Amino acid sequence: MGFTDLVSDAGLTVLNNWLLTRSYITGYSATQADVAVFKALSGTPDAAKYPNAARWYKHIASYEDEFTTLSGDASAPYTTYGPEVAEVTINPAKAPAAEEEDDEDVDLFGSDDEEEDAEAARIREERLAEYRKKKEAKPKTTAKSVVTLDVKPWDDETNMEELEAAVRGIEKDGLVWGASKLVPVGFGIRKLQINLVVEDEKISLDELQEQIQDFDDWVQSSDIVAMQKL
Repeated sequence: MGFTDLVSDAGLTVLNNWLLTRSYITGYSATQADVAVFKALSGTPDAAKYPNAARWYKHIASYEDEFTTLSGDASAPYTTYGPEVAEVTINPAKAPAAEEEDDEDVDLFGSDDEEEDAEAARIREERLAEYRKKKEAKPKTTAKSVVTLDVKPWDDETNMEELEAAVRGIEKDGLVWGASKLVPVGFGIRKLQINLVVEDEKISLDELQEQIQDFDDWVQSSDIVAMQKL
């Protein structure tokens, strides 16, 4: 059967009961099944009424920037997932009449249920459109890294002040130089160890090292000794 309605109280109750013993819609990790159901909801379910659904929703929201990388069929609708048999009556007010009139399979004059389903679908689509609009307007987080770089001179006669000035003279959008120190390496030679923060999308560390090594009057080589995401 799957989830047939994630707008009404009855439909949210089905979702809440489904998540009573589960952390995810299917399996043991977040997948496209979670994405499909997440997107079908208009927002965080009421934690007082649907604690399991609210817990799951907040957890899946933390994957929002990774939705496209999760495994599974991204084209499958949310109705693909959920219980095989309804756990609650989706439209309790109409259920008794349906049981009494089993022989009336076709309503020749239309049905209130069809009108309600169309209205629910319209509301769901409006809420999904609002969700997509908010998501598109949400600013993207800039990925940054903190890097520690060793710059080695040719010998103990290399002017380390000039070497450091040359290195710091490299200016790029997305590059910020930080603290530095001179570290002894033996035989009177000291290397420059300098910290920097880079925006990952803007700065290529390979190109930056090549640019540093172009200062061949002072620089013998350079190495990345530490790197950490911010």
